[in-house]
Amino acid sequence: MQHGEFDIAIVGGGSAGFAAAIKGAGLGARVGLIEGGTLGGTCVNVGCVPSKTLIRAAEAQHRRIHHGFRGIPTTEGRPDWPTVRAEKDALVAELRQSKYWNVLRAYPSISLFQERATLVSGREVRLAGGRSVTAAKIVVTTGASPWAPPIPGLAEAGYLDNASAMALEHLPESLIVIGASAVGLELAQLFARLGVEVTVLEALPRVVPGEDPDVGIALGDYLREEGLEVHAGVQIEQVGRAGNGYTVSFNDGSKRHAVRAEQLLVATGRRANTKGFGLETVGVTLGKKGEIAVNEFLQTANPDIYAAGDVIGDPMFVYVVAYGGALAAENALTGNARRYDLTALPKITFTDPAVASVGLTEDQARAQGIEPFVSKLPLEHVPRSLAARDTRGFVKLVADGATQKIIGAHILAADAGEMITEPALAIKFGLTIEDLTSTFHPYLTLSEGIKLAAQAFTKDVEKLSCCAA
Repeated sequence: MQHGEFDIAIVGGGSAGFAAAIKGAGLGARVGLIEGGTLGGTCVNVGCVPSKTLIRAAEAQHRRIHHGFRGIPTTEGRPDWPTVRAEKDALVAELRQSKYWNVLRAYPSISLFQERATLVSGREVRLAGGRSVTAAKIVVTTGASPWAPPIPGLAEAGYLDNASAMALEHLPESLIVIGASAVGLELAQLFARLGVEVTVLEALPRVVPGEDPDVGIALGDYLREEGLEVHAGVQIEQVGRAGNGYTVSFNDGSKRHAVRAEQLLVATGRRANTKGFGLETVGVTLGKKGEIAVNEFLQTANPDIYAAGDVIGDPMFVYVVAYGGALAAENALTGNARRYDLTALPKITFTDPAVASVGLTEDQARAQGIEPFVSKLPLEHVPRSLAARDTRGFVKLVADGATQKIIGAHILAADAGEMITEPALAIKFGLTIEDLTSTFHPYLTLSEGIKLAAQAFTKDVEKLSCCAA
């Protein structure tokens, strides 16, 4: 393409933008990458990387006191939060340097512009400094930001989001968390394990409301057993702030309650960053929540503009974002040859026990006219869980009753995220129950739970010896 200074201009320098830039460079294109904020986007800076390292730190603190082994001493002690936070910041800085700045230097055909951009047309982007960047195609990867609902008093009171919560200089004595999906629960448990008194409020009937109901019910109970105060199915009526604390009033359907805490974290989702980029002037259509509307090739209503990542709405996972960024760039440069396909997409919530799922729940299967065949295996039947003295959770598999093909998996386990790839592959490639049961699974691994759950469709696993077929 010879329609401008660059073959492709990418607006946004996060995971989707970098994937798009690298794909463009790999296809021999001249790439302009434009980022007005911090390079690397949400995941490395304020999302996955900092939260997961803090979660591991909180787990280490928790295990000092709570484990299932007699003869292993337990030790009390409050964590050194400033040191933990500094370790998190160091890891973020290291990965931002190695996975973004250093990677960028490896691609001489990518030119970085560190300025905010406004789209002028499908082939022109104007930088904040006044310069125009022209390109044959444009890919918008501007990401998303935390969103808060219009709760009376919330905006006036102020609150923490995921980024500011992880950047607190001192641990609060108490914390209210509004929102019990992945981000809210991960941070709630993290702070609780560091000695903070935590209350979780969720409007929907259970925690992780987007997951299988059995998962949400069980996880809520485990969190309560750990000491978190969890309220689901509530209507939040008012947020107030006085002195050094917050008061949140809510109704649980039967009566009105009020909870007080030193800090308030709102984790009620994210909304696409689409304001202030000129999208409304270049023929790009937005959805109901402000996300960019795209077709199956990630092309917007303007045929010269593509979009990918969090800016097009859910699901907001970094591995989806990177996949979409690369696909958008490839389609923009070579013609719409590849379709955006989220079949067999695994999801993980990094609580303890963790949640991992892929495919359909049994209710979703019935809604699609499929009669589900369901197996639910408590972890007390998985030898690895017994050896680790941690039998919290279960493996639930959903198969098509007619074809015996695996169509869903829902796991609640200490390392559920390490188990979900096998069911995802089974769904992607149409594997059956027998395909799973006839595959070798090493003994004393959590992944053996997948085979045992598959066997449990037709067998009583209590009557099987170790490794029995």
